[in-house]
Amino acid sequence: MPRSSPTLGPGAVDVAFEVNGRAASVRVPPRRTLLDALRDELGLTGAKRVCDEGTCGACTVLVDGRPVYACMTLAVACAGRSVETVEGLARDGALHPVQEAFIAHDAFQCGFCTPGQVMSVVALLRSNAAPTADDVKRAVAGNLCRCGAYPNIVAAALAAARAKKGASERPALPAGARSTSGVEAARPKAERVDGKGASERPALPAGARSTSGVEAARPKAERVERTQR
Repeated sequence: MPRSSPTLGPGAVDVAFEVNGRAASVRVPPRRTLLDALRDELGLTGAKRVCDEGTCGACTVLVDGRPVYACMTLAVACAGRSVETVEGLARDGALHPVQEAFIAHDAFQCGFCTPGQVMSVVALLRSNAAPTADDVKRAVAGNLCRCGAYPNIVAAALAAARAKKGASERPALPAGARSTSGVEAARPKAERVDGKGASERPALPAGARSTSGVEAARPKAERVERTQR
């Protein structure tokens, strides 16, 4: 006969699990939901309590990589498992690509459902690196947005997928090398094109003044007119 699981309660019990990559332990009654444990015991309020009956998805978190409604999941059921919340997505102060895409595509209005939407999309992109719009719609079907930002949510998810694919396709830098993409973006266009710094360009004759910046700033119509005189 299969062994029955131990009976817990009716008093509080200790539950140990991993939250956002760190060991955590809470002492809660067996009836306490994961949502309550995260918010009230651990102070992780990213998952929102809205319907509290498993119909809106605002409390979505990942348990062992799969999206679940935290309001419908008992904390004791997560013992020994890995839980991820929206607070754990950023790394070293940098937002997750999905979070960045939601901002860039204005994929929220009031923002109350956004953490759950983001977690559902994160789970999707981990299992499907190149989703279609229909894939995204299915992934967030359990996340309600009362503001109606659905088209932008889909656009954000697809943009995040493209961004992650582009990052994975970039060639690895040699050991000890440092990416210069940020430096290149900040360098003046002329310097990026010819590869020369200001100190390498020919010196102007005495009394002469560079007009490159002036020309660039002057309206196009005025520059065209001057060339035709």
